[in-house]
Amino acid sequence: MPQATVHLLRHGEVHNPDGVLYGRLPEFHLSERGREMARMLADHFVARAGQGAKIVHLVASPLTRAQETAMPTSEALDLEITTEPRIIEAENHFEGLHPTKSEFLKPKHWVYFRNPLRPSWGEPYKQQAARMLAAVEDARAKAIELGGDGAEAILVSHQLPIWSTRLTAEGRRLAHDPRKRECTLTSLTSLTLDGNGKIVRVEYTEPAAVLLPGAASTPGA
Repeated sequence: MPQATVHLLRHGEVHNPDGVLYGRLPEFHLSERGREMARMLADHFVARAGQGAKIVHLVASPLTRAQETAMPTSEALDLEITTEPRIIEAENHFEGLHPTKSEFLKPKHWVYFRNPLRPSWGEPYKQQAARMLAAVEDARAKAIELGGDGAEAILVSHQLPIWSTRLTAEGRRLAHDPRKRECTLTSLTSLTLDGNGKIVRVEYTEPAAVLLPGAASTPGA
C-alpha cells in the first residue's frame, strides 16, 4: 500500500516593525531574513530531490507570507503553487493588536478569555486541526497520484494551525502554552501517511535553524 509524506512548512520571518499580531491581515510580506529562510528551504528540498525524494506537489495558504515562502521552492523544483484556503492562519480576536499584557488586560477583552482551552479568543483548536487534516489528506492523495509510493507534498502554512495538527496527530491535548510550541519559522512538521490516510510517523526539523537567532518572535495568532 503506497505511503506519502506531507511536509507542513511554516512561513518565514515577516516584516512587522510594529510587532502586531498580524493574523489574517493582508499584505504582510516576508522580511529580508524571511526571504533568505525561504531560499534556504528551497535549497533543502532541492538537496532532498537530489537524493531521490519525489517532491511532486506544492501548496500554500493564500496569505502573502506563505505564498512568498513557497515561491523559491516553486522555482527550484518547477512546481506550480496550489493555493489552499484550508491551511490559512487561525482566526483571532486580537488580530492587529500589540500582544502586550496591558492590551490583553483591558476590560473589553475579558469576555474572550472565558475558555482558554477552546480557545474562546479565536478559532477552536479542533476546527483548525480538522481543516488542516482534510487538506493533508487531499495532498497525500495528490502526491501519490503524481509520484506513486513515497511521494512527498509541501504545505506552506502557519504556526498555530500546524501545531494544532501535530498535537492531534500525536494524540496530545490541544490546549497548550503558546510559548512552548515547537514550530519555529520555516520549520517542517512532516507527516507520513499510509494508503488509507492514517498518520504513521511525525517528524520535526528546522532546516533554516542557522537563521533563527535574532528573528522576530511575534506569532501570527
